[in-house]
Amino acid sequence: MEHSSQVLNLLAGQTDATGEVRLPSAGSDADVARKAAFTAAPLPSPPVHKLPAERRDRERILPPGAGGAGGDAYKMLRTQVLKRLAQLNANTLAVLSPTAGDGKTSTAINLAIAIAAERNRFALLVDFDLRHPTLHRRFGLKPTVGVEDCLQSRRPIHEALAKISGYDRLTLLPARSRVEHSSELLAEGRTAEVVAEMRDRYVNRVVIFDLPPVLSTDDALAFSRVVQAGLLVVHEGRTRREDVTRSLSLLQELPIVGTALNASREPSGTAY
Repeated sequence: MEHSSQVLNLLAGQTDATGEVRLPSAGSDADVARKAAFTAAPLPSPPVHKLPAERRDRERILPPGAGGAGGDAYKMLRTQVLKRLAQLNANTLAVLSPTAGDGKTSTAINLAIAIAAERNRFALLVDFDLRHPTLHRRFGLKPTVGVEDCLQSRRPIHEALAKISGYDRLTLLPARSRVEHSSELLAEGRTAEVVAEMRDRYVNRVVIFDLPPVLSTDDALAFSRVVQAGLLVVHEGRTRREDVTRSLSLLQELPIVGTALNASREPSGTAY
């Protein structure tokens, strides 16, 4: 397991059957109407899938509770990220990297697991790397409805959600297949609506988006106008300093909560 290191005002609401807290109606009339529509009726429970231990280990996915090798590093990352999100009054986070191969998807997965390991905290992991979606493959899922169907065909979000056995407070929103013109799709108003629903439905849920590399496409830049914060993942010995600088320049209007270092050669106890 590669180690990662890194150099809300909560509102009272109703708790549903999963333990997640629904937002009360507050704000403008439009906000009240939108949030009331989100919470008017309970949603059906997502299907639960098994994750065999051999696949979990092969895909470098932390076990439930974020234990095992690398677990402490991701818990440290989680604590720092949650602190910064609270300072920003934010609950949506884009996990980004300058280039491919930096480990952003593994970081997004294991950060979500670490967040969901904290009592009374829930995580929703969304595959918005629509040019090369891999979340379904990493968990061995074969979705019939993907997040791209929620964006393109206005399918309800709950139809694309999935749960993994043992990861009680983690929910996945995978993509089904590659999407052409994905940056245009991420820039559309429908995407903003879907993200608003993810952000507003529950107050104690952190929504994590896995995005394409910043310097490979304009997807991350297009989506940065919708998400509240970003985490930049770099790979020790592989990511170039100039690529990090250029990525931060492109994302200058997006609050970056920190940088996660993948494949650190430092012992885990001294990487902070």
